[in-house]
Amino acid sequence: MLGILPLPRSVRKDTQSVVETGMIYVHIPFCHSKCAYCDFYSTPDRRRMGAVVDRILEEYELRKAELGEEPSRTLYFGGGTPSILPPELFERLAEGLYRIGEISEFTIEVNPEDVSKEITAHWRACGVNRVSMGIQSFIDDELNAVGRRHTGEDALNAIDTLREGGIENLSCDLIYGLPGQTAESWARSIDLLLRERPEHVSAYCLTYEPGTRLTRRLEAGLIEEASEALVEKMYSILCEKMRSAGYEHYEISNFARQGYRSKHNSGYWTGQPYLGLGPGAHSLDKDGVRRFNPSDVRAYTAANEPFPICIIDEEDETARLNDILITALRTSEGLHTNSLPAHLQNELLAGAESFIRSGELKAEGCRLYIPEEAMLRSDSILRELLFDNSV
Repeated sequence: MLGILPLPRSVRKDTQSVVETGMIYVHIPFCHSKCAYCDFYSTPDRRRMGAVVDRILEEYELRKAELGEEPSRTLYFGGGTPSILPPELFERLAEGLYRIGEISEFTIEVNPEDVSKEITAHWRACGVNRVSMGIQSFIDDELNAVGRRHTGEDALNAIDTLREGGIENLSCDLIYGLPGQTAESWARSIDLLLRERPEHVSAYCLTYEPGTRLTRRLEAGLIEEASEALVEKMYSILCEKMRSAGYEHYEISNFARQGYRSKHNSGYWTGQPYLGLGPGAHSLDKDGVRRFNPSDVRAYTAANEPFPICIIDEEDETARLNDILITALRTSEGLHTNSLPAHLQNELLAGAESFIRSGELKAEGCRLYIPEEAMLRSDSILRELLFDNSV
């Protein structure tokens, strides 16, 4: 099955993308229910929600020096489902982390069923200026197949509510390769979304992650995986429609109207320090040290645990270089090979030669990138380019 390599936690620093330094990511590990395809850390048990919020604020005070003296520029509430937070908890968390005059982009991930006029006004009052909404499809049968709780009409209504509430920077997620999805239904979902003119669109190819309900259904023969030919057709439809609508394809799965690239995510892709707070969050500090918090709400909130409980993520030089390689080649900017040691530049270009001849890689001076038409095959390309432990 064609797919996209997972986003590494270490990224490069030489892109021309507009990014912000000093980023805070907050992982809210609570959901109404688990989507069938999801392997991110989350739980429907909300009994410790208040305790998690308190701990996140405590963790921030203990760890904020990891970002250095630069003020935080982006704040991103992900999950899980951050829109599940009751207003009083959201306000408490936002007040503890938001700095007026410093934060240029404050994003919250939401699900359509959580959006209302009242909660949108509350988010805005707390400083939110960007919403990332998980729609996935506008076709109800496709939504039901993966355990989504909203309908296509709910998603359209949620967009209207967010716009009426003053959200002028809206990102929407779609997924292709869903069970029962056709090229025609995929095109319809894209068309319906483009009529709403969101500033940003993320479109992901469905992957069957080990241990998820969707994978168990696949293994039991209850659903059928989309063929590679169908996925390639869907990707082609996506690229053509987004290009025709004036969106820039700036990363494998991300499209933006001019001036609306995600500052926070672009920071990940360009090696900016970021502080991850909450159970399951990852961080990269100003000195290049990576840390992660265990994916365990109970441990995160336990009074007898040493706090913060973040663990240093040991990574050798080869792994760091491969992180840089993978992440750079996810973007339209690509990798600037002169950022690598000379002997590795030669090794990389030798490994890339056959892909350059076939057109699956482009080399322009020191810039190496995967063209749009080959991005969906990035897994197979990157596997051949990864450095081994001899570096």
